[in-house]
Amino acid sequence: MTTSDFLRLQGFDHVELWVGNAKQAAHFYDKAFGFTPVARMGLDTGCRDRASYVMQQGKIRLVLTSALAPDHEIARHCQLHGDGVRVLALATADVEAAMREVKHRGATILQPATAAEDADGMLKTGIIKYAGDTVIKLVERSGYGGVFAPGYRPLDAIGTTPTGLAAIDHMVTNVHLGEMDYWVGWFERVMGFTQLAHFSDEDISTEYSALMSKVMEDGRRIKLPINEPAEGKKKSQIDEYLDWYNGPGIQHIAMNTADICATVRELREREIDFLRVPDTYYDELAERVGPIDEDIDELRDLGILVDRDEDGYLLQIFTHPLQDRPTVFFEVIERHGSRGFGVGNFKALFVSLEREQERRGNL
Repeated sequence: MTTSDFLRLQGFDHVELWVGNAKQAAHFYDKAFGFTPVARMGLDTGCRDRASYVMQQGKIRLVLTSALAPDHEIARHCQLHGDGVRVLALATADVEAAMREVKHRGATILQPATAAEDADGMLKTGIIKYAGDTVIKLVERSGYGGVFAPGYRPLDAIGTTPTGLAAIDHMVTNVHLGEMDYWVGWFERVMGFTQLAHFSDEDISTEYSALMSKVMEDGRRIKLPINEPAEGKKKSQIDEYLDWYNGPGIQHIAMNTADICATVRELREREIDFLRVPDTYYDELAERVGPIDEDIDELRDLGILVDRDEDGYLLQIFTHPLQDRPTVFFEVIERHGSRGFGVGNFKALFVSLEREQERRGNL
């Protein structure tokens, strides 16, 4: 059974990160990544416990939220995890029907279907528990014409020039060893997702560490890989994340661009740091991936990776963690037919990641 039978999902609606200081985070995502602040909620809008900024670029909507008091679940979340993804929000055509179905299929309901209303109409949402402290929110926007949600006011601020980030491609969750198959089964049973790909520790490993990954999808727009660590001589990047995030959670958000070279060049100008693979990666790139439209010397200069599967090829690059804790980061990806996730790059990436882990003293 597919999600079109009962959840009627339409794609990613937004991603909400709980952060220590939403105002400063909004400035960072504006100036560094090119997201425009379009709405906010806080004391001046009548909200007494939190402040939120809605940041938008292309079809990507990030919500940055922080607590206004120390004894608050958001403050406790940030103390435990650092800045991190709290809400993975998916758009649906009928939130009430969707929430009935997921409850029937065994989801833990944190908020039943609820309507919020203002002069711009009615927004309906429901929330279910996901891995660790992360939740999945289902959002129905058909009856709402406001900037984001009731309680938010539009912002007239003009953001920095966009960097070309267009849409969320996929979001990756890290879980403890032995939990991946549970969540694969959960997505199949509760959400109606199917498994797109499976990568074993033989696919994703080095001399020192390894991970296993399964990719769940709704069949149309939503792809959610799930990683767990595998046994290795030293700690893998997944172990490092779990240690410093203090549990399962969203490891990274992958965002599409139509011109990855232009996007990465602009992000580098704004002092965004990216992982670098060994330069020898590019020596045999043409032989490994075949003909591509991009100039390999430019890809080498920018540190962009390439992989090919039976459907085409993709280009990708990964930022360093977005905060001092080695937890959440971004991926920038450009697809030319490929539906994969760059398995051919995993070995080179792991070498680079392990170099960074060793530098941090966490390998």
